[in-house]
Amino acid sequence: MLTFVGLGLYDEHSITVEGREALRSADRVFAEFYTSRLVGTTIEELEDHHGVSIEVRDRAGVEQEPAPILDSAETGSTVFLVAGDPMVSTTHTDLRLRAHEHDIETRIIHGTTAQTAAGSLTGLQNYRFGKATTIPFAYRDRPIPESVVETIEDNRERGLHTLCYLDIKAAEGRYMSADVAAGRLAPELDGLGVVVARAGSPDPLVVADRLSALAEGAFGDPLHLLVLPGELHHLEREALEALADAPPELL
Repeated sequence: MLTFVGLGLYDEHSITVEGREALRSADRVFAEFYTSRLVGTTIEELEDHHGVSIEVRDRAGVEQEPAPILDSAETGSTVFLVAGDPMVSTTHTDLRLRAHEHDIETRIIHGTTAQTAAGSLTGLQNYRFGKATTIPFAYRDRPIPESVVETIEDNRERGLHTLCYLDIKAAEGRYMSADVAAGRLAPELDGLGVVVARAGSPDPLVVADRLSALAEGAFGDPLHLLVLPGELHHLEREALEALADAPPELL
């Protein structure tokens, strides 16, 4: 059995009760933290809290060399840990399909996602979000990719909000901050943006303003998200003003 367990958004306590039970009863535990990570804890704290030993795999160790994970799952109860929800990344879907090719039973125990948290913390309605996008780190001072701008504009034309994930270079310890992301977008789309910082933590931060103003802000420790609202329902306008200090003239 190969069980994919979502760890949730922040620390060793963010996992569901079902996920915790599966983790603690596993014969062997693997994890990856290159697609995302829990910024409120460490591997050692996860191991101590749950009483397990965790084998962390890098990208190549999951995508190109999955044999140790699959071999373990063929002979015993194996858990694969992921921050957030296990099936947000196509990497994990690929691993699940490989398990099925080996006639290994799989199970998914979901965790809270960044998208769910973004809607909850901002007051923006979940069904009014369109296609999400990722804002990459600048490469040789090149402007924001056209595909990012097109996704946001396409959503806005349909009255939908856009959730922007911010680039992560986990191996380098680099996590894009919301002010950097806003600064990359402002020359193309200087409208209302909403910063969500440290979702799932005891002290999440939600701030709304014009992108050029957010680009001058400082929002503390990672992880950050950036939301570009589309057409706002009156309750969403009220929520952004009350929960994110959005300037009324931008709503």
